[in-house]
Amino acid sequence: AFVREWFRKYRRETKIPKELVERMARETSMAQSAWVTARKNADFPSFAPKLESILGLTRELVSCLGYDDHPYDPLLDQYEPWMRTRELKTVFDGLQPRLREIVEKIAGRPQVDDGFLELSFPVSGQERFGREVLAALGYEPDRGRLDISAHPFTTSLGSDDVRITTRYNEKYFKTGLFGIIHECGHALYELGFSDDIRGTILADGASLGIHESQSRTWENTIGRSMSFWEHFYPALARSFPAQLDGISLEMFYRAVNKVEPSLIRVEADEVTYGMHVILRFNLETALLEGGLSVADLPAAWNDGMESLLGIRPGNDAEGVLQDIHWSMGSIGYFPTYALGNLYGAQFAVAMRRAIPDLDARIEQGEFSVVLEWLRRNIHAPGRIFTADELCRKITGSSLDPNFFIAYLEGKYGAIYGF
Repeated sequence: AFVREWFRKYRRETKIPKELVERMARETSMAQSAWVTARKNADFPSFAPKLESILGLTRELVSCLGYDDHPYDPLLDQYEPWMRTRELKTVFDGLQPRLREIVEKIAGRPQVDDGFLELSFPVSGQERFGREVLAALGYEPDRGRLDISAHPFTTSLGSDDVRITTRYNEKYFKTGLFGIIHECGHALYELGFSDDIRGTILADGASLGIHESQSRTWENTIGRSMSFWEHFYPALARSFPAQLDGISLEMFYRAVNKVEPSLIRVEADEVTYGMHVILRFNLETALLEGGLSVADLPAAWNDGMESLLGIRPGNDAEGVLQDIHWSMGSIGYFPTYALGNLYGAQFAVAMRRAIPDLDARIEQGEFSVVLEWLRRNIHAPGRIFTADELCRKITGSSLDPNFFIAYLEGKYGAIYGF
């Protein structure tokens, strides 16, 4: 595995001319600054020339790296090694109609009331409770720290120094806590590589999709489960007695799992989230193939949102300019977000087979049983196995979106009564 990974890295990097790397670095640096201003002013035309330049450089990069099947392949391979565009397209083509079917079922049922989550939850209380949850999940304070940033992220400064951030919204409780749990999932993965591979190229996530599976597993499969809140809700109610007065555990559980199409990807629920990613994948491949021009991108985005989610952005800031990734030159990155949901759901089935009383253990606050299973099966091997090898080793099959669909139908069918 060590030789495989070094040769893959060597082969890729020796194909890219130094001059192209320098030009890409300059352009993306300026593009990110232009994106910040454009997003603030909801002004895509001011950003379009930068995106046009980045797209041209990306095509040069693809030409240098080469491909056998699709020009998107070498870009996807940066983030999801060994996966091909045709495989991804097959997964997304099968996933899209089934997600839409679930969204339509939910739309036909009475909507969940989550208005109480928009009351004032003082940030100091949110932070105290968040740190309590963080400790319970197994994040060790002497191996990292929690801070505040404009956008939550995880950064590894060493094998025993993995730091996370979140952001708080006093008027929307879910933002801070679930940001903490999500980033905790990433950090626990980075802290869990075995001693045998620490300090080597293998001490890394098998892929970004696998990495995202860890954050989404903790955030959604565990953190939004009824058993999780059976354990934590009494402490939360004590922390915010006025805000949660008269709010039962069932009401709170339903509120943190509310499904409603929204414009912003990072705020999307776990049912509609995949639609946001599929839209970006479709637009990226169309741009790369030449079937879509940069000038036509905002309209294509708006049409896609309306087609997939039934809502239309009112301006470019809540539409095509909402993500930083394209200004960074990170074309090929977005699919990993949806793949994380799929891998996570498939791994969760294997974990439940291994731990039949999982829900009861979580209800008792025994989160170590979850972490131990993840460490043994996913974290410790790092990049020894490819994502597909790891998935087959743990679950007995390659990536299969049916696991995720079954999870959504079971959970949201119970919440919404369909």
